[in-house]
Amino acid sequence: MLVDSHCHLNFPELSDNLPHYLAQMANNKVDCALVVATNLDNISKVVKLSQEHSNLFAAVGIHPDEKIETPDSLGDILFQLAQNDKVVAIGETGLDYYWNKEQDLSWQRNRFETHIEVAKLTNLPLVVHTREAANDTYQMLKTEKIDVCGAVIHCFTEDVVWAKKFLDLGCYISLSGIVTFKNATQIHEVAKYVPLDRILVETDAPYLAPVPFRGKLNHPGLVLHTAQFIADLRQINLNEFAQATTANFFKLFKKAYVIDG
Repeated sequence: MLVDSHCHLNFPELSDNLPHYLAQMANNKVDCALVVATNLDNISKVVKLSQEHSNLFAAVGIHPDEKIETPDSLGDILFQLAQNDKVVAIGETGLDYYWNKEQDLSWQRNRFETHIEVAKLTNLPLVVHTREAANDTYQMLKTEKIDVCGAVIHCFTEDVVWAKKFLDLGCYISLSGIVTFKNATQIHEVAKYVPLDRILVETDAPYLAPVPFRGKLNHPGLVLHTAQFIADLRQINLNEFAQATTANFFKLFKKAYVIDG
């Protein structure tokens, strides 16, 4: 019925009690989840989780907030990881100028460029993080013609104007529990604006739990509440919205499939 298009089940807050959170997914009819790596240290755990559970998939990459030296072999590492059947995306990657204030952020842009190159080489979609960097993120994706492999702007927090720009590049827009916050009026408008065939829902768990769980530990099962909120905003029933976002997930992450076991 639903897919959590972005979570971090590998983080200890969730992985230490994984059977419980997988059961919560099932209880809330959340059929699948994309588990997203954030650095080279946790990539192997993300891939392992996806291999152990038929309804979990993996995205491999280094988060832009990770201030680590980027190995020269990063492209080769990601390319090899992408050969795994359960690795369906590259990322999360992107630009973040909120947490990174130094003048020279060429290291961040160079790393983003490497991820883009691998996504295009492997024909896997890109999971993009952008914060206070919308213009540079947009320009890089536009220059690189990201529509060749596809991309999702995850945890979207920009306005409708930026939503249109990214949609025009062929990107999908994914909304997190932030959309349920009372003061998130800008994102409410985005939730109503994005075409039904280009929208995804996510938790970004263990962070950003939706209302009525705001401030508590988030987990993939709670994507149900985000989906219900957006469906109400759009004045459609939950089943219609769930079917659309699930179809969108499998269209974008075309390598994803559920296997028995």
